[in-house]
Amino acid sequence: MSDIEIRDDRPAGRLEAVGDGEVVGRIEYFVLASPAPALVPVHTIVEPAHEGKGIAGSLARELYATAEREGIVVAPLCPYVVKWAERHPEEAPPADPALLRAAKEWLAAHPGRF
Repeated sequence: MSDIEIRDDRPAGRLEAVGDGEVVGRIEYFVLASPAPALVPVHTIVEPAHEGKGIAGSLARELYATAEREGIVVAPLCPYVVKWAERHPEEAPPADPALLRAAKEWLAAHPGRF
């Protein structure tokens, strides 16, 4: 596959992997405001034709890098991102349990969002 570009579509809540002009993978997320700002990934999706090429890992890595650049944390609810973070503790500091609870509460209060 040619080079993958990762772009953040913050208004839509998507971190997208784009290759050859098409979105080949994405992390769907929201921004938690309280009790502290956090990026909250909910789903990681890679198109079947592009699975096994490291796209999901590249998206997770960029999500954590984005949070670090913005001086906030990631509170992962997405099972893939949770597992990725466990395998890469040097890049993915653990989230505060209070933030994870707040993220789950926000998600429960917005059932149609994801």
